[in-house]
Amino acid sequence: MKAGDVLHLTRAASPQFARPIFFRLIKVRAELHTYDGWTWIDGYQLDEKGDAIARRELFVLKAGVRAQLPPPRTRPKVPARQALRRR
Repeated sequence: MKAGDVLHLTRAASPQFARPIFFRLIKVRAELHTYDGWTWIDGYQLDEKGDAIARRELFVLKAGVRAQLPPPRTRPKVPARQALRRR
């Protein structure tokens, strides 16, 4: 896990994720001592479009954390005539 990774957190990471979430990692809090195999992570919970909706600090089981590709970001489509006018 490294800063910028998008993680998919489910019950495998912690019982608190009965409803899975996507999470963009800011940092792993390695300086905090925890139970073996567990860690604290800081980052942003993401919505279905990949936008940050909440800053969170989470306690998770490392073996249950899954890296994901970020949700696709879509750009609004501009009609061809408007695109030409912008030039």
